[in-house]
Amino acid sequence: MIEFDPAAHRMVPQQRWLEDFVLGERFVIPSRTMTPAVFAAFQTASGDTHPVHYDVEYCRARGMPNLLAHGFQTLIHTAPGSGLFPFMVEESLVGFLEQSSRFLKPVYADDTIYPALEVSELTPGRSTGVVTLRSTVFNQRRELVLEGLQKFLIRRRPAASP
Repeated sequence: MIEFDPAAHRMVPQQRWLEDFVLGERFVIPSRTMTPAVFAAFQTASGDTHPVHYDVEYCRARGMPNLLAHGFQTLIHTAPGSGLFPFMVEESLVGFLEQSSRFLKPVYADDTIYPALEVSELTPGRSTGVVTLRSTVFNQRRELVLEGLQKFLIRRRPAASP
């Protein structure tokens, strides 16, 4: 009979603590093409019904090549759960503290975006600390379309038992 332990059923078996992170370390999030289905899902979730996001002829009449993605529609692709970061801190994560972002260039339907998170600051405290991740999204033309930051409160490594 095979022994099974649900606690060992993890995406990333080695847990990480504040001390384990390194400035410049990157967490790539899978790329995604902004298909009409992505636009429809965002419209359903957000309730946003402005035609600039859902009527291609409205967009073309205003000089845009396709539907314009809502800024938040681009931002959601930087959700850490889309990559490995939150799986690495299942034991040490206390909370998500802060998020900010700047939308630098338009994202249109059929663009492919490439999100990533990078450790940009580590602020240790006594028992916890803050890991600041710089969020970036590039498009298929290698243009930076979004940049921002996300801050997480992470526990320090527990003291070893004597």
